[in-house]
Amino acid sequence: MAYLKFNKAKLVNLEYSLGREMLATTRTGGYTSSTIVCCNTRKYHGLLVVPIEEFDGVNHVLLSSLDETVVQHGQSFNLGIHAFPGVYEPRGHKYIVDFAYEPVATITYQVGGVVLRKEILLIHNEDGILLRYTLLDAHSPTTLRLKPFLAYRNIHSLGKANMVADTRYQPIANGIKSKLYNGFPSLHMQLNKANDFVACPDWYYNVEYHEERRRGYEYLEDLFTPGYFELPIKKGESVIFSASVDEQKPAQLKRKFEQQVGMRPSRESYEDCLKVSASQFIVQRKGGTDIVAGYPWFGRWGRDTFISLPGLTLAANYNPQGCKEVLDTLSGELSGGLFPNIGAGATAAYNSVDAPLWYFWAIQQYAAETGRRAEVWNDYGGKMKSILHAYRSGELTNIRMHDNGLIWAEETGKALTWMDAIVHGAPVTPRSGYQVEINALWYNAVCFTLELAGEYRDEAFVAAWDQLPALIAKNYLPTFWSAVRRHLADYVGEEGQNIFTRPNQVIACSLPYSPISDETKRDVLRAIENELLTPKGLRTLAPKNPLYKSRYEGNQSTRDNAYHQGSVWPWLLGAYIEANFRLYGKSFLPTAKELVAGFEEDLTVYGLCSVAEIYDGDPPHTPNGCISQAWSVAEILRSMKLIEKYEEL
Repeated sequence: MAYLKFNKAKLVNLEYSLGREMLATTRTGGYTSSTIVCCNTRKYHGLLVVPIEEFDGVNHVLLSSLDETVVQHGQSFNLGIHAFPGVYEPRGHKYIVDFAYEPVATITYQVGGVVLRKEILLIHNEDGILLRYTLLDAHSPTTLRLKPFLAYRNIHSLGKANMVADTRYQPIANGIKSKLYNGFPSLHMQLNKANDFVACPDWYYNVEYHEERRRGYEYLEDLFTPGYFELPIKKGESVIFSASVDEQKPAQLKRKFEQQVGMRPSRESYEDCLKVSASQFIVQRKGGTDIVAGYPWFGRWGRDTFISLPGLTLAANYNPQGCKEVLDTLSGELSGGLFPNIGAGATAAYNSVDAPLWYFWAIQQYAAETGRRAEVWNDYGGKMKSILHAYRSGELTNIRMHDNGLIWAEETGKALTWMDAIVHGAPVTPRSGYQVEINALWYNAVCFTLELAGEYRDEAFVAAWDQLPALIAKNYLPTFWSAVRRHLADYVGEEGQNIFTRPNQVIACSLPYSPISDETKRDVLRAIENELLTPKGLRTLAPKNPLYKSRYEGNQSTRDNAYHQGSVWPWLLGAYIEANFRLYGKSFLPTAKELVAGFEEDLTVYGLCSVAEIYDGDPPHTPNGCISQAWSVAEILRSMKLIEKYEEL
């Protein structure tokens, strides 16, 4: 265990271990995830979770878990663990003596004189997983049993025992294949060594997922097991189990495991861990490259993609080609000036006012890091101009530029910005009208496009647009400035200014082109520091506000009411740090370093080796939401790069 450290004495304490979750992903968008003792606490947990194109590419849990049993002298010791109402059975976690996460998740069990090591390795470019069991010590003949538990269902739902499931199996080389329902792929379960498969089909009823119960969802599931694999294992010997949608060649499993382990990057530092996490969000499917917004339950989101793209590709491992592939993929889905914010193809929802404006910012970052300005203009200039035209012309139903140069966005019953929680059919934070960050992004987009158009002599565009930045800047501050609060209004609607202290105004302070003066930025950043800044990011609402929610807990409606009403979002730190660097230069380095360093302690709590989606608004700022969120990781990495830049000045 080189860097990620775990308290060995606490591993057997379920209060400690069930709160720590591991995750590995494939380049196809699948994943494996569970707690560090392999007890599933979420419906999203599973040993092999894969996207199925026949079901719109949504992830499905095929193999929920795999129980290991060690047999000596006719006595069996089950190393698995499952929660049932009021009881854990079996309780194999009590045999765990070590958990390591370098290079892959590795658990060591000790049962009397038997010491067994389990290594879990998800195959990068396939829908398959390998587990290697090594008998480190034993003083008597030892048998290993492996019992698979099948789910075969959508990650957002739960399965129940039924008469429709096909509980049959077919023998294949050193294993079996099974497919519970039509339309699903077969699951091929094999070992690299000859074994006996003992058929004993059975349903396990009411497996409990306590995180779902805590979150107010259905939490009991029935899992099916077709039987178990049994084989002798000698001291020093390794046995490899494979579960895959494709049949494997048993003789090649050992070499495949070793090759895959050799490809794993190091997790020997804080930054290394974040870079590994960053790579897990980038997936390739249907000939394109996408970013998964967060694991385990989010898919692709247009807004999240553009915000997280520079950090995940340019700051993490300097992968400009990967950055461009993502830009190209979503550029191909631009329609009527908008990008799909959720989904793709026939299921896409074009309902975000800010995703197209973050597109400009992502391209800006790409151009600044690579210097490929001519390529940017050639490849994206036409799309940039078409977006600006759509916003300015009024052809978009819910988004239009007014005569003052500012963008007005509204749709009854809808939330068009990133603060998009809906409760009982209504937005928690509707923000209809002029939104503070939307108009800052609009100003930046127009200025950046004019910059490139002038450089590459698009005289017609320059002539049509060069007066607009001054108009926007002229009206921005009078529209948004609150003399009472000494900061910018969050939005201005039909009822006038909404002067709640929210973090969206930080975007206006951080952009390359900003419509406000340095003096205004100082006031805004002072207000944010005094009321919104925490060690884990920016609160979405000041604690003094009567609508403030200090904890993200309870059922879905209760949590959604807290989502943007006090919960802390790490991704906002990127804009906060950048804004302060632009204003104060190197003098902000100590604070920036302290803020970024504050997440290192989180790598061994909640989602291992990654950063959570949100944190509670009040101390101790407990992590919540997704265990691994793209823009959380991305903006911390981008902040690290900004720190390096200012250290070199």
